[in-house]
Amino acid sequence: MGLSEYIVMRELNHPDINNFARYQQLGGWAAYANALKTQTPADIVEVVKAAGLRGRGGAGFPTGVKWGFLPRHVFPRYLLCNCDESEPGTFNNHQIIDRNPHQMIEGVALSAYAIEANTAYIYMRGEFAGAALTLERAIAEAYQAGFLGKNILGTGYDLDMYVHRGAGAYICGEETALMESLEGKIGQPRLKPPFPAVAGLYGKPTIINNVETLANVPLIVERGVEWYRSYGTEKSPGTKCFSLSGHVNRPGNYELPFGVPLRELIESPEYGGGMRGGRPVKIIIPGGASAPWLTAKHLDTHLDYEGVAAAGSMLGSGAVIVLNDTVKAPHLAYKMDEFFKHESCGKCTPCREGNHWLVKVLHRIAVDGHAHPEDIPTLHGIYNQMAGNCFCLLGESAVMPIKSALQLFPEEFEAVIAASGHSIEEMHGKAGTPLKRTRGRFG
Repeated sequence: MGLSEYIVMRELNHPDINNFARYQQLGGWAAYANALKTQTPADIVEVVKAAGLRGRGGAGFPTGVKWGFLPRHVFPRYLLCNCDESEPGTFNNHQIIDRNPHQMIEGVALSAYAIEANTAYIYMRGEFAGAALTLERAIAEAYQAGFLGKNILGTGYDLDMYVHRGAGAYICGEETALMESLEGKIGQPRLKPPFPAVAGLYGKPTIINNVETLANVPLIVERGVEWYRSYGTEKSPGTKCFSLSGHVNRPGNYELPFGVPLRELIESPEYGGGMRGGRPVKIIIPGGASAPWLTAKHLDTHLDYEGVAAAGSMLGSGAVIVLNDTVKAPHLAYKMDEFFKHESCGKCTPCREGNHWLVKVLHRIAVDGHAHPEDIPTLHGIYNQMAGNCFCLLGESAVMPIKSALQLFPEEFEAVIAASGHSIEEMHGKAGTPLKRTRGRFG
């Protein structure tokens, strides 16, 4: 079910598309120029809405609908391109920027016009030094060609575009923390409401979209709704760049129509090429570290927002991590929650303290190999205190690894406890170890 023509990974069809002149030869900037001269901003919003383009950053919210949340007659407005890409397992934004930068920039420009913004910022992860230079060069070429700046193409529309590098904080992928960082403040999430569309950057209406989302816009505007909807499914139209990693033979980015079976992505010789050494699939994380885990019984799940949700997880950023039977669930949960603990901004108590204690207990189980029977109810208690009580989704994300591990592989935790010299009766609370006695037993 591969693509004969790619939408955002177009370098696979045109290896030299990162060249400005070549991008123009292939029709680049034509959709933008035509839109400025013949279409109103509202026209562009309606096209994107009708196409069903959904945000690729994780939530999958309809992009055109999001643009429609802006309050009328309130200016200035800002468009922010979220290029923080810090979800473990995700690496497709980097490839788009390195190999097809002009399409992404045109997408930013078209989207800025659609929401009537005169300033656009591309917020980049600090480690993307080379990619930042690539974008800055491409933006300079767009200015020189008259596609950015004042009175663009004589239409009276003005647009300035800037690249801003953050300091490499995971939390700045959250849209309100991104805005705080862009304003020169500590990258911590804001209380919502108000939402960014109402009061965002500098207190003004702001739209924030992901790199891959915006890279879709030029071809949607150029080729139309029917063309775009010929890919994917009814509720998840278009394509998705899946970042495939883990114990597969061919890790990498693969752009496929929504709805492709997970098995095809992993096993097809054209994509993942199957598991290394022929070992069986044990754990599949379909949407980056924040997503609930799936197992080999979910290999026939369809990779679209609805299909993955029905399987009990979420598509998220499309980072598909596939792990074989050599991986131990307690250790995987420990490593993932260690990441979330490190990246917690510390603003809210449930996330700050919860992650600390999750990692402390999991270290004892997964690294030291010395576990108590009380550790199981203790872990359940910690993540239940975090779920639904954190200021932003980072704390909610940190719950997923340990919750998945305990639900799918409880026997692996029990094995560590048994190896520490405790009986089956103790593990199941039959020797006087009820949940209420677990308080204070974190050390």
